[in-house]
Amino acid sequence: MLSTGNTDYFGRNAMEGRKMGQIGRIAYAGIAMALVSTPAFAQEGGGLDLVEMFEQMGMVAMAIAVVLFIMSFWSVGVAIERIYTFGQAKKQSKLYAPQVAKHLKEGRLKEAIALSSAKEYRYSHLAKVVLAGLQEYQFQQESNSGLSREDVLDTVRRSIQRATALTSNDLKKGVSGLATIGATAPFVGLLGTVVGVINAFVGIASTGSGGIGAVSAGIAEALVETALGLFVAIPAVWFYNYLSGRLEYFNVEMDNSSSEMVDYFIKKTAH
Repeated sequence: MLSTGNTDYFGRNAMEGRKMGQIGRIAYAGIAMALVSTPAFAQEGGGLDLVEMFEQMGMVAMAIAVVLFIMSFWSVGVAIERIYTFGQAKKQSKLYAPQVAKHLKEGRLKEAIALSSAKEYRYSHLAKVVLAGLQEYQFQQESNSGLSREDVLDTVRRSIQRATALTSNDLKKGVSGLATIGATAPFVGLLGTVVGVINAFVGIASTGSGGIGAVSAGIAEALVETALGLFVAIPAVWFYNYLSGRLEYFNVEMDNSSSEMVDYFIKKTAH
């Protein structure tokens, strides 16, 4: 990851990022169209639209719908924040890698540390991992601790491993919640469906007949809750799978950078 010969590698990732951006814009346009056409259930001659359905829902069904909306807003918010963070991490790491590689090849350790801790690379996962190794190595060299070469390398290696684990955990922030929402939203919608069916039977009992007028409100309520559960779960699962793939990519990058850092220090301490 730190070598300067990775232009093709980063070029492929940039192309992949542009494709994902196009897919995101298409998905956003589709969601916007769906929201604009909210009264889609209205029928000619006067029928129920979604607003009227929500107004006629019972308290339990309304509470379930509110929970689903909160889950939807949270999952979309987390996805947008993580996609932005991952995009910045990839962009900044792409700029950072060749510069720090140049400093290290020329033996300018302090310049490499200053570059790694620069504000413009605060999102770079590679900068965080490399910085931990460089700072630990510099500390061992300046402190004259009397450790052997192998002990110094082990100390640097453990420092890099800790930084990798912390950075990976920071990148995962909120992603597991998307999996939870994707797995539970259909069941929350199913709960609303059961409540709607119960209301339909209550309508039959109160009117004493099984006509469509007695059950239509409850059945419509049940179907809306089912649709809401799926509407929340499907994007959450999509976002989770996409972000999990990006996390695997970042973990591979950090592992490769960690290995290259250890190799660099082995060569440096051999002289």
